[in-house]
Amino acid sequence: MTRILIVDDSPTETHKLTGMLEKNGYEVLCAESGEDGLELAAKEQPDAILMDIVLPGVNGFQTTRQLHKASETEHIPVIIVTTKDQDTDKVWGMRQGAKAYLTKPVSEKSLISILKEVIS
Repeated sequence: MTRILIVDDSPTETHKLTGMLEKNGYEVLCAESGEDGLELAAKEQPDAILMDIVLPGVNGFQTTRQLHKASETEHIPVIIVTTKDQDTDKVWGMRQGAKAYLTKPVSEKSLISILKEVIS
């Protein structure tokens, strides 16, 4: 089963994303901070990561950059899922190593489509 790690500190967003993913046959792992996300990604080796930007402590941009630079996690595609919709945020997110950038609220169709694209 394909495993997706959600890194988001909002229980509501995590619940919404988990529902969409499980409905489409994905196994879901969750982390509430960048630090927890880094630890879980290294330990569990998910097939992809959904990353929020606004997180306590290490933000999503920093976490994405660390995942992208670490040899044990560099192969895991990161999709940024955030309310930040400025072009500069999108460009910066991609420069940190993200494979895609989605703005909340995310539609189930676009989420699943992007996941299939980055995992294949």
